[in-house]
Amino acid sequence: MQNQNLSSPSTSEAPSKAGSAGSRTTGSRHRKGRILAVTAVVAIGAITGSGFAMQSAFAAENDRVAATAALTNSTAMHREQLGAYSAVLKARSTLSAVATMSDATATIASASGKADATVLSTSVAKLANYKLLAPERVLALVDETKAGIPTVQAAVAEADRVAAEQAAAAAAAAQAAADAAAAQKSASSAPSTSTGSRPAAPSDPSGAQAIAHDMMAANYGWGDDQFGCLVALWSRESGWNANSYNSSSGAGGIPQALPASKMASAGADWATNPATQIAWGLGYISGRWGTPCAAWDHSESSGWY
Repeated sequence: MQNQNLSSPSTSEAPSKAGSAGSRTTGSRHRKGRILAVTAVVAIGAITGSGFAMQSAFAAENDRVAATAALTNSTAMHREQLGAYSAVLKARSTLSAVATMSDATATIASASGKADATVLSTSVAKLANYKLLAPERVLALVDETKAGIPTVQAAVAEADRVAAEQAAAAAAAAQAAADAAAAQKSASSAPSTSTGSRPAAPSDPSGAQAIAHDMMAANYGWGDDQFGCLVALWSRESGWNANSYNSSSGAGGIPQALPASKMASAGADWATNPATQIAWGLGYISGRWGTPCAAWDHSESSGWY
């Protein structure tokens, strides 16, 4: 019994060790399986990630190809022509900038002292940087500068027109003064009595003629011989009517001032007062012709005085 008891534990211990060894083997297999599974998942993930990255790269490349194709189609050029087009555009923008700045600079110079060219000068200053700008920006500035040139040219032309009118008026005034001086000199050397070809004075003037008779004698020292010429002259011009008006020429009043508004220098009531009109008319005759008979002689020969 003792031997059996002693052997029993030995017998029982052997299976127990065998069972432990089997358990360790099974556990190792389970761990290896899990490691292989994890490795497979990682590998699949890596493959999937690589596939996604490759797909994104292909998509980006497709986008670049599509953009290039769109650019080629929009310019109606093949890919190899795009470089040449850029060079042509740059050259064109440069030539346009240089030519436009030349025209604008000449226009600005012509406006000196005549018109304001500030806006155009600003456009030219911006365009002067054409070497540093993109061709498209240069061409936009060229259009802006060209648009400003006609405005300045029109202002210069208007200034020239006004200056020409002023010069013509000054020349006319100088000529009138010279003519008046010549007439005065001629009148001073001519006899003061009427010739047989000059009209005689009315014996009993009345109304506006009486006013003129008294005014010319008091202010200019002219006698009846000159009065006869004055009566005949203004009878031809207006019939001594203070309301007379020539619609074709704009002359008006007893002396037929041209324009009629000139008589305002003799008084504010020039349009209705015969005395104001006569005062202006006598001053005109004295300054332009010297005497009424000199004015009459000119009217006889040319139809105006």
